Amino acid sequence: MRDLALIFAAALAAALGVGLLGALTLRLLRDRSITVHVCVLLTITVAAVVAGVVVVARAMFLSPHDLQVVLLTVAAAASVSLAVGWYFGRRLATAAVWADQARERERRVEKGRRDLVAWVSHDLRTPLAGLRAMAEALEDRVVDDPATVAEYHRRIRTQTDRMTRLVDDLFELSRINAGALRLTMAAVPLGEVVSDALSGAAPLAEARRIRLVAAESGWPTVLASEPELARVVGNLLLNAVRYTPSDGTVRVDAGRERDAAWLAVADTCGGIPEGDLPRLFDVAFRGEPARTPDSGGEGSGGLGLAIVRGLVEAHGGRVDVQNVVGGCRFVVQLPAA
Repeated sequence: MRDLALIFAAALAAALGVGLLGALTLRLLRDRSITVHVCVLLTITVAAVVAGVVVVARAMFLSPHDLQVVLLTVAAAASVSLAVGWYFGRRLATAAVWADQARERERRVEKGRRDLVAWVSHDLRTPLAGLRAMAEALEDRVVDDPATVAEYHRRIRTQTDRMTRLVDDLFELSRINAGALRLTMAAVPLGEVVSDALSGAAPLAEARRIRLVAAESGWPTVLASEPELARVVGNLLLNAVRYTPSDGTVRVDAGRERDAAWLAVADTCGGIPEGDLPRLFDVAFRGEPARTPDSGGEGSGGLGLAIVRGLVEAHGGRVDVQNVVGGCRFVVQLPAA
């Protein structure tokens, strides 16, 4: 009985020594990945077993052959343990990282949803209040002269069109976020899409005395869905026109680099604060009040650029923005046909 107690004490002392050394190692590696921690933990466990076996074997005066057999047996078991631990440690680390990213993504989505509801509620409340006031004035015959009645009718139609565009933007954004967007890809001449978008933005640009300039040549052909591509170009042009002061310039050009085509829309808005650049494509983000566009009721609830990013990414491309001298420049990259 006394010999068994001595054997246990010797094995325990050896294992404790390895355990303390392993605890110090884990403390030094506390900032490393889960895979490293799992592998180190398994190594400590196996090393503690090996140390105990070696100490006991030497104390029992085993023959070199018997000691070699014991160590080979322990080494085989250690190899399997470490391999299994490394494999499942990686899976555990991947699952933990994925879960953390999923939680972070869910928090961002929830915050975006709350911001969207707040912005849309604000954007709908204003035109609805105006519509109700004008409708009550017409119903109660507060105004009855033909000119004022016609003006009220025009304002009602304008506000109704604005709310219709807002609802359309919300529907488009919901399709993008839900993954329900179906693209019919084809070779699309980018110059024709830009020409149509320039024609659509011309009345607003003319009213604000803004000059629209487009390159005369060099327009590539891209692989895209034409309706969604037209929406991207139109949103970028209208955004540039709304934020550019009167007598400014909006310039559109494009080109091709290897298998990718690019489209750039530059304006003379005066630049965007550096802190706002990373958030410019977020849902309902408008930046500082000084940059609120004076668009005469043409606002889109801060959804236009969010829709641009969603549609471009659905095409397998990307959109970026940077400040240039006197303004900013949006660059869209798409697969070339």
